[in-house]
Amino acid sequence: MLVGKPLLGEKEIQAKVKELAEAISRDFAGEELVAIGILKGAFMFYSDLIRHIDVPVTVDFIIASSYLKTESTGEVRIHADIREDISGKNVLLVEDIVDTGITLNHIRERILQRAPARLAVTALLDKRERRIVDVPIEYKGFEIPDRYVVGYGLDFDGKFRNLPYISIFKRSE
Repeated sequence: MLVGKPLLGEKEIQAKVKELAEAISRDFAGEELVAIGILKGAFMFYSDLIRHIDVPVTVDFIIASSYLKTESTGEVRIHADIREDISGKNVLLVEDIVDTGITLNHIRERILQRAPARLAVTALLDKRERRIVDVPIEYKGFEIPDRYVVGYGLDFDGKFRNLPYISIFKRSE
């Protein structure tokens, strides 16, 4: 296993996180927000993002997966659901990367069934080339090429989440 040269550096990521938080703060000014982090991958992005949001934020999480190693299984599994009552509340779904769109769409539909006042999605990374299900992303960080990436919360087999940057992952022979 090899981690290649950084695709997105730490300073570049942090600048984008602040930019996204400013846009979210402007759009939800004077209102409250329930921020739902999609775990495990979004934990770093989520943590950094909510520290820069200037409106009252309630924290919640959902744990979902559809990947096995580097491939999407196409089947979304919910391992732990949100605990907050979001009916009539503003909700921000925080995702690390949108690839096929299958997982995010599944979670988004699940949240919409709970009748939030407003639902918005933010994703740090958008791998548009691989999209199977078109899902709206109101606050998008970076569009990246169709390469497997690790770091800043993203993993390969549970490893590399702790890197402060995002790198293309390569398998060694």
